[in-house]
Amino acid sequence: MGILTKPAIVRPQYRITQDEMVDVLQRLHPNHPDWSKINRMIRNTQVNERYIVRPIEEIIAHSRFEERSLIYKEEMRRLSVQAVEQALENAELEAFQIDLIIVTSCTGFMMPSLTAYLISDLPFREQTKQLPIAQLGCAAGASAINRAAEYCEAFPGANVLIVSAELCSLCFQPAESAISDFVSAALFGDSVSACVMKSTSGTGFQVESNASYLIKHTENYIAYDVKDTGFHFVLDKQVMYTIETVAPVMREFVEETVQRAPSDLDFFVFHTGGRRILDELVKHLGIAEQRVALSRESLAECGNLSSVVVFDVLARLFEAGTRSPGDKGLLAAFGPGFTAEMCAGTWVE
Repeated sequence: MGILTKPAIVRPQYRITQDEMVDVLQRLHPNHPDWSKINRMIRNTQVNERYIVRPIEEIIAHSRFEERSLIYKEEMRRLSVQAVEQALENAELEAFQIDLIIVTSCTGFMMPSLTAYLISDLPFREQTKQLPIAQLGCAAGASAINRAAEYCEAFPGANVLIVSAELCSLCFQPAESAISDFVSAALFGDSVSACVMKSTSGTGFQVESNASYLIKHTENYIAYDVKDTGFHFVLDKQVMYTIETVAPVMREFVEETVQRAPSDLDFFVFHTGGRRILDELVKHLGIAEQRVALSRESLAECGNLSSVVVFDVLARLFEAGTRSPGDKGLLAAFGPGFTAEMCAGTWVE
């Protein structure tokens, strides 16, 4: 069992409101025939603002894929170092005490992985193990938590650092004009998180069980088309109906591992795939609306941060100061595949 300590969240310096983004999209596509529908769908995302790694005018100019990749590498290293230093301080550990570094990111590509740069840039041991996770999308943060918990169980006394870094704005494609492209452009935000899982004492979320679930033949629901201009996000509207399939699996997982119904848990850390995903979780798990307030808050203030989301919501849970030792909770995220990653456990101090 591992204990997730308080995550560190680092935002890029630029911010854009939803009104500003709508203006940008209208300027790019002034004659689109479905603007009233698009505007309504964007407003329904309930995203008020987001942080982006470059000014919006630079992003919509769409420099070459090579230049975007250079920005990705530069900002990944810069923002991740800040997040890691704060996360280590939160966990009251030094870099040399970390045994494994897991990095999740699906919004760019680096080789070697960011793990190698972090080990060189900060005083980690040369023997530190590396585990990059690149293709699980929004589910990757929860997957990293589950793999870290398994590592801590296999190696008692180990400490695992999880870094999630998503620069979604670098995937913006200004020429795309499908309705799903407009919604995606108004939904995703940029952020970097770092979080330490300790296998010994600490304050936080002690992961006690985990599960993975993939709905077969749904590979087209969430995907990338890789073109000369970079990653083109593809989202099938069928993804909105997946929670109805996944919810019974989540319910059974909670009942078997925690011996409670989901509605009886004390806290939830849910990935903010969007307003509809949260609505469906509330409906199909039978939980009270206020139990997902922190996920709604994260969505409104930052947008969908892909693999960073669960750490952003977990950080808000720490900052709220409402948890007591012994509280039971569920963490879950969803991504390409269609994949669900979940874990349950206890708040400890």
